Amino acid sequence: MKNVVLLGSTGSIGTSTIKVADDLPDQIRLLGLAAGNNLELLLDQTRKHQPAAISISDPQKAKIARDTLGTATEVFSGSEGLLKLATLPGADIVLIAIVGTAGLQPALAAIRAGKDIAIASKEILVMAGETVMSEARKYGVRVLAVDSEHSAIFQCLEDKPGSSVRNLWLTASGGPFRTTPKEDFANITVERALKHPSWVMGKKITIDSATLFNKGLEMIEARWLFDIEMARVKVVVHPQSVVHSMVEFVDGSIIAQLSTPDMCLPIQYALTYPERVRSDRVQTNLAKLGSLTFEEPDTERFPSINLARRAGEVGGTLPAVLNAANEIAVEAYVNQKINFPQITEMVRCTMDHHKVALHPTLDQILEADTWARSEASAWRRS
Repeated sequence: MKNVVLLGSTGSIGTSTIKVADDLPDQIRLLGLAAGNNLELLLDQTRKHQPAAISISDPQKAKIARDTLGTATEVFSGSEGLLKLATLPGADIVLIAIVGTAGLQPALAAIRAGKDIAIASKEILVMAGETVMSEARKYGVRVLAVDSEHSAIFQCLEDKPGSSVRNLWLTASGGPFRTTPKEDFANITVERALKHPSWVMGKKITIDSATLFNKGLEMIEARWLFDIEMARVKVVVHPQSVVHSMVEFVDGSIIAQLSTPDMCLPIQYALTYPERVRSDRVQTNLAKLGSLTFEEPDTERFPSINLARRAGEVGGTLPAVLNAANEIAVEAYVNQKINFPQITEMVRCTMDHHKVALHPTLDQILEADTWARSEASAWRRS
């Protein structure tokens, strides 16, 4: 039985994690649940799974939760609540599925409390991969992947040394505009950008998939998660999203992990690792799928991949700037303040104006994040 703390229980990854817990009641106990603002769903989850503690962003909603639940469950709120849950004494693993940068401090707190962490929030390793992985080594805990791509690589590597790897291959669906001419990009509506061809996800990650920023962030995440330089992290477009990623070894062999797209599979693997536990939720019929195709990403139409590679190669505070500027740009696009190509332009300009600090402290990373948000917002107003 694994005691799991789930930060971000009401989002798309969180609700998939709840399904996994429902499937495996003898293997997984949800010890703590944290949500953003969806109190109604959090209360439903709490009644069903009886966690020891919950947290919600709004203190007023936390008060309502206390009044509703009584004394059976501890109720916390805000950023302090996330830290409380991340360090619950009985927790074996903390799954972090909070969108944006809010998951960084809880991740570090969990590591320092001796908890394994499972990361579904790319921002944690993009912003502070050097710090997070160093702390994990120091405290002897695992950092497990929840993204389908990184889970696939983890499964293919099976603890083989980095010296045996020629390249890591992250697959990308190509998003909804894989074949859209570049001259039409300025007219892409938010509604069209939110229709992903393979996955049902939150708004931010869906827009990131449309620009391929999502894949760029995953490249940086892979660089830290698997301790491999950016030059050996590659991207290939695979529209069917059945091959979740691959490892190319130095002898020329390529090992891939395949399955029908379903986030429950990588979530389950992270939570039950190193065991494989039976589940009938994911079924894959290769004959029915028929064919699997691959193509080079078009970095002229989707320059986000090159921006991410640049950030990952330079390192220091630049990945945090890339991430923060992209968050501001996506928000501006969703609010119809900028057009689709301007997402990338806003990020590029913000990166160009940043003075990079190498091997930064956590405070320097957070300062770079704040600076980038201000800089990107100023670009939007200009």
